[in-house]
Amino acid sequence: MASKMVTLTIDGRRVAAPAGTTIMAACETIGIHIPRLCYHPDLSLAGSCRVCIVDVKDMGFYMASCSTPVWDGMQVETTSQEIRRARRDIVELLLDNHPMDCQTCERDGNCELQNLAYSLGVRERHFSGERKRFPREDSSASVIRDPEKCVLCGRCVRVCAEIQGIYNLSQHGRGFKTVVTPAHGAKMDESVCIQCGQCINVCPTAAFLEKRHTEQVWGALAAEGKHAVVQVAPSIRAAVGEGFGLAAGTPVTGKLVTALRRMGFAAVFDTDFGADMTIVEEAHEFLRRLKDGGPLPLLTSCSPAWVNFMERFYPALIPHASSCRSPMTMTSVLLKTFYAQQTGRDPQQIHVTAVMPCVAKKFEMARPEHREPDGTPYTDAVVTTRELIWMIRCHGIDFANLPDGEFDAPLGLATGAGDIFGTTGGVMEATLRTAGEMLTGKAAARLEFTEVRAVEGLREATIEIGEHKLRVGVANGLANAKELLDKVLSGKEQFHIIEVMACPGGCIGGGGQPYPPRDVKVLDPKLLALRAAALYSIDSTKKYRRSHENPAVKAVYEQFLGEAGGAKAHELLHTKYQARLPRGVK
Repeated sequence: MASKMVTLTIDGRRVAAPAGTTIMAACETIGIHIPRLCYHPDLSLAGSCRVCIVDVKDMGFYMASCSTPVWDGMQVETTSQEIRRARRDIVELLLDNHPMDCQTCERDGNCELQNLAYSLGVRERHFSGERKRFPREDSSASVIRDPEKCVLCGRCVRVCAEIQGIYNLSQHGRGFKTVVTPAHGAKMDESVCIQCGQCINVCPTAAFLEKRHTEQVWGALAAEGKHAVVQVAPSIRAAVGEGFGLAAGTPVTGKLVTALRRMGFAAVFDTDFGADMTIVEEAHEFLRRLKDGGPLPLLTSCSPAWVNFMERFYPALIPHASSCRSPMTMTSVLLKTFYAQQTGRDPQQIHVTAVMPCVAKKFEMARPEHREPDGTPYTDAVVTTRELIWMIRCHGIDFANLPDGEFDAPLGLATGAGDIFGTTGGVMEATLRTAGEMLTGKAAARLEFTEVRAVEGLREATIEIGEHKLRVGVANGLANAKELLDKVLSGKEQFHIIEVMACPGGCIGGGGQPYPPRDVKVLDPKLLALRAAALYSIDSTKKYRRSHENPAVKAVYEQFLGEAGGAKAHELLHTKYQARLPRGVK
């Protein structure tokens, strides 16, 4: 049924809008952009920053346009001198309680507070008294919290609660002492933080940041005797171009390889190869469980923030999780074993950098389960897409005009199934391409399983493969995942495989992906859909589109691992998980 329409006047122009529309949304329909700070299109309305105030006739006070619904006959003024001055005063007060370090801040040039100050004409600081003082908290393996740069917009609190369902952050104290922190002021690594980094994505300033590994990488590239190599995750090639002015969704695989070579890496490998290895191992694991009555559903385990979430909140489901290491860690393990053997190098001299869309990969690389027997991490450093963009710029590389390069052998050849790992439903589709053929004993008639492709948060489907009907579930954003997991625990519904990605849209919306253009939010489904389309376009052009068809994967098994799912493969490519309850909880 069509929504009831109301008519209002905005800056002297008559506007028709559905009842319930906010003033801000109504203004957008006629090309009026209202400044905002606490507002985010994918989060609940807070109306706390007051930057978006407008004058509504006869109300007697300014109203927050982001949270005030329109009504019939409403008269709104958005651009009077008084309103502009009031907005400027609000931003001036925020700035006067903010550190004066824009030129050395990680968000310099891409800070919403900075952008507001410029657009509203803030040219000086009027107040020079005491401001809030809080220590920088960097105990976490992945996420740094800098409360002095917090503007109390509440976005981080809302994304943690509403999108991820973690509820780790909240505002504590009053006045100057108000601070966003985990419960009881706990450090991030002592809280229930799952290291996903979505707080970084939605923060308008630099109150949340990833822990940088860039200096470590520069050091490895300059170190004499180090063989510095790099691996690149699937979603990077669909997003890194945004940092250099290319349209969202532009595939830049070749340019990315060339840029990494020019930075000085001795070899450039594709994490998609590790994704293919993951699928081969996971498909064998699934079929073995299906045949032997092992714990089903099989839960995918490629997303480290999801694994962290499972260990903390759903430890009863740990036996259901695939024991496969993630594509990143599989690739790193093979670089320090198979690749080292093939090239005659000492594994201790190989430095592996992983370029990932996910800040939780920094947590993953530090897990004791992903270290060599002597305690050395298989992955030596993880840089996010954002960090890589900065490093390429720092190196003076004209990324947009680079020629295309090719990944190095033997861990550089990947199938299209590996590419689609970067978007939600991709792991499921890649698994079905291989497991389907193994189930039926013949080449599958289908390559594309569009029913599991989804940028939206939750999808369930029944897939028919030969005589088999597989019940599958796909979730991204952990609040959505809870719905599927609760169904499993309650026994209300049976599944064979469930794919969970912690971040909205999967890795394409990861906590380490590029900050979006000024008027686009990183959680915007349109942006995520463009990145996903880039990965599917790469997949569609690949010679090999099923992971088990990858000749390089076959060679690794023949020359090094033995049979898929065998003893050596299990020793090197599989891991285990454990309950990680918060401190003080038993």
